[in-house]
Amino acid sequence: MTPRIRTGFSRRLLAQSVGACLAFSLLPSWASAWPTQTVRLVVGFPAGSSPDLTARALAEPLSKALGQTVIVENKVGAGGNIAADFVAKSTDGHTLGLMINGNMTIARILNPKVPYDPLKDLAPISLIGKAPLVLTVPANAPGQTAADWLSHAQKAGNQLSYASPGVGTVGHLGMELLKTKAGIAPVHVPYPGNPQIITAMLGGQVQLALLPPALSAAQVSAGRLRAIGASSSGRSPVAAEVPSLAEIGVKDYQLEIWNAVAAPASMPAAVAIKLSAVVSDIVRAPEMRARLFQQGWQVVGSSPEGLRHRIEADTKALGDIIRNQKIELN
Repeated sequence: MTPRIRTGFSRRLLAQSVGACLAFSLLPSWASAWPTQTVRLVVGFPAGSSPDLTARALAEPLSKALGQTVIVENKVGAGGNIAADFVAKSTDGHTLGLMINGNMTIARILNPKVPYDPLKDLAPISLIGKAPLVLTVPANAPGQTAADWLSHAQKAGNQLSYASPGVGTVGHLGMELLKTKAGIAPVHVPYPGNPQIITAMLGGQVQLALLPPALSAAQVSAGRLRAIGASSSGRSPVAAEVPSLAEIGVKDYQLEIWNAVAAPASMPAAVAIKLSAVVSDIVRAPEMRARLFQQGWQVVGSSPEGLRHRIEADTKALGDIIRNQKIELN
């Protein structure tokens, strides 16, 4: 049974944050005093999207741990890159971003005209959580089983269309990789975010999408959508009831989404270390871990260096998909 989640800030979480603050006593005094004003947590996707839900879950405990108001701002567009660019160019010292893989890895590889460089202009703070994507179709899609649906999709070719939150997002790149691994050929239709994708699938405008586990699970439970398979190598704890795509015959396919907190590269290292410790403590606390699990995330909580290693690995892996599939912005 999923642990009951209280809305308030737990005593345990408070104690962990106090412990983290004690560790900051070795930091320069100006770093220990940060923040000195309201902190903005910028999200590049609409209200109700997976990054937005995570940001709003994080805002209250982060505010209490830092002793300053934390507000969530949605700056939607360009697959999250508008928000990422805004964060990268912020100079107030109090602007952060809640970002997804693509914004922190392959934005420039996909489009050299993107006005920020993820590897140079953003400071990694902490990896929050990771998850597979779930290949999802309308409830009335052809086929009695997942394997039946896959056979139908292979025969349908480009008569089917798939949705993603934008060109270069993991939902887009993952589907392009899936096309080569599964022998399917649906046409790409980008949308502003996953809520709009679900609406489009329910309305019959598109026939499939790779969705975060929690969003697909809610619609599957309601009988509106069907889960075909997860992009993990085996069963994932955040989508345990969904077979992996390998189980239905798609070989050598594995892909994860993740979200993270980032800051402008101009943020002093001492402040980044302080903030990373606070965020990691918050997301690892039992109540927040359970809340994020309900949102479909397997909690990580990392150091800036740990997140940087993940960024470098994904930049190579996702960059290879872009180059091999010759993906570019229109």
